[in-house]
Amino acid sequence: MKITPQKLYIKLYKEFGNLNWWPIDKQYHKKTGSDPRCEIIVGALLTQNTNWPNVEKALNNLKSENMLDIKKISETKIEYLKKIIKPSGFYNQKAKRLKILTLFLKNNYDCNLNEFFTNDLNKIRKELLSLNGIGAETADSILLYAGNLPIFVVDAYTKRICERLPLNTNLTYDEIQKYFQNELLKTYHIDEIAKIYNKLHALIVNLAKKYCKKKPDCTNCFFKKDCTFAKQLSQ
Repeated sequence: MKITPQKLYIKLYKEFGNLNWWPIDKQYHKKTGSDPRCEIIVGALLTQNTNWPNVEKALNNLKSENMLDIKKISETKIEYLKKIIKPSGFYNQKAKRLKILTLFLKNNYDCNLNEFFTNDLNKIRKELLSLNGIGAETADSILLYAGNLPIFVVDAYTKRICERLPLNTNLTYDEIQKYFQNELLKTYHIDEIAKIYNKLHALIVNLAKKYCKKKPDCTNCFFKKDCTFAKQLSQ
């Protein structure tokens, strides 16, 4: 069976179900009246070059200091910010990037995320990519998960799956993204496509962490009959 993005999504969803990604602390936001999209934006930046448990520690620090807010982060002293987000690693670098990002949102959108996300997708993607430390994966994670905008996120896990199955695509970020988007739009309506991108990316990450690791567990993977990489290993 040739694997396409559509078949990949159907098979992964059947196996794993809805993973409800991106995780947010709903109780915290209900209690404080804060914007949960801020947690996603900050988390998308903090997750660079680290694992999610470390990001959670940093986010919890921000919550305990009542700092999980665009305006507050933009106005806080950078040394204080470094201390709070230290568990996420590379905290000197990430603190500077958080300041740049939040100051951009403050100066250009008055910290109003509704105003930011209702702009043209290509426009605000270019704006994010123009900021120091914001690459395509981080920008697209913010747009998809915080903004619910129709753009597919490509990460190292996605590239690994594409290479091993393989899917019919080259291995650059833009080519993989374009391929997935074009193919999925053949099946799913534009009004639901952001949710499909959201679910599929989470499912791919789960597949890569559970089975398609750097050292893969092909024996137990439900894709082994269709995966070129698994077949090559068994020869």
